[in-house]
Parts: sequence; structure tokens; C-alpha cells
Amino acid sequence: MAESVVLDPVDLHLLRLLQNDARTTYRDLAALVGVAPSTCLDRVNRLRRSGVILGHQLRLDPARLGRGLEALLSVQVRPHRRELVGPFVERIRALPESRTVFHLTGPDDYLVHVAVADMADLQRLVLDEFTSRREVARVETRLIFQQWDCGPLLPPGAEQDTLSAKWDRISDGTPPAVR
Repeated sequence: MAESVVLDPVDLHLLRLLQNDARTTYRDLAALVGVAPSTCLDRVNRLRRSGVILGHQLRLDPARLGRGLEALLSVQVRPHRRELVGPFVERIRALPESRTVFHLTGPDDYLVHVAVADMADLQRLVLDEFTSRREVARVETRLIFQQWDCGPLLPPGAEQDTLSAKWDRISDGTPPAVR
């Protein structure tokens, strides 16, 4: 398990802002957080080096790319042995329809989020790429009606408005990092 990194209110505010829009410039981030642009850049680079920030991803609309039907496939693999896990996961990850693959505990071994063109495409995917494999014992399909993104990922116990709450407690209104 990875070691936790100690984050102060400025780090938490930066993470919240970057998760909302990773394209925000360092100058704009610095102004929003109340630090110098060079300090902001140093902070973000430290968060990258420590592994807190893993990268930046472009989000696309699957429907506008001709993949308007999304589903979750619960997959049971038998026998569930280490020598099958690697090749199975790599094969599933290589499928253009696969969005995310989770290795699970419980009755199902994998949960695969897929995006396909339509019901016929989903049927083809399940039959040709999953149930045709020797190691796949069962596939259960759940269609996704709608998806919502949730708030930013922060460490347990972090206040949602850590920096704002701290600013409210400072009598002169000066952000703590600028004092």
C-alpha cells in the first residue's frame, strides 16, 4: 500500500481546483489559492513527484464518438489463478470498447466498464470477446442509464472547503500562505 502524503490547506485547494479543471494555468491557480505563481508551480511539481498527481486526462463524450451505450460487465473467471489474471486483463484492456477494468473480491472477479455503439455491438462484444474465452465462466451485464461525477478526491477527514474555512477564521482576510 502506498504511503500517505501530508497535505496542507494550500495543497488541498490546489488538488480541488485541478480536479475541476486540469487546464487552469499556474498563474490562475496561484491567484485562486493566494500564493505566488512560482510557489504554485513548486507545489504542483511536488504533488507530481510524490505520486499524488498521476497525470492529466482528456474526458470525451462516448455518445459523440458513436459509443452511446455504456454497460458494466461483471465477469467470473475460472480457475481464478495468477497465471490467467495478467493475460486476461491485458486482453480486456486492449479492447477498444473497454473504459475501465476492476479486479474485485466477492462472487465476481472483474467489473469492466464498456462503451459500445448499440445493443447489437454489446451482444457481439460479450459473445465474441468474453464468453468465447475458456477462462470466462460467467458474464452479467448491467446497462448504464446515466452517470454523474462526484466531488474531488481528497484525503479522509479533509474539509471540503479547507482553505475557505481557514480564511474565514483569519481576522484580516489575508490568505494564510501570503502572511
